[in-house]
Amino acid sequence: MKIESKEFNDLSVQELYSILKIRQEVFIIEQNCNYLDCDNLDLNATHIYIKEDLKLIAYLRIIKPNIVSKNAILGRILVDNGRRKQNIGKKIISYAIKLIKHNYPNVSIEMSAQAYLIDFYNQFGFNISGKEYLEDDIPHIKMIKKI
Repeated sequence: MKIESKEFNDLSVQELYSILKIRQEVFIIEQNCNYLDCDNLDLNATHIYIKEDLKLIAYLRIIKPNIVSKNAILGRILVDNGRRKQNIGKKIISYAIKLIKHNYPNVSIEMSAQAYLIDFYNQFGFNISGKEYLEDDIPHIKMIKKI
């Protein structure tokens, strides 16, 4: 398993294709969400992914501070359906937190988490901020990790 992080302009065409493909597989097909995945935020994001035998199996993006929020934002967090429950999610979240702390000291981290994952994100120091809401008909909650 290999974890990598790259800025948008540093992604190869093949890497970008793999990222967009797995995001479509998980969010649009598996979760049946009909939305525009290419939202221009990828251009101002750091892309973190885990590959195994050249296959992308986990992904998330960090939207840089002061683009959408004063905080860094974790988004598009996913693990391939066949690889869940193997601590891969913990590995990619831990890596992202360390990267944010290094690149943006003293900046908090926020996310729009699926509500069923609250306990998972609590392990990393994320706390609920606000009330539950629907995003693409899936219950979500804003969570923040203070640095």
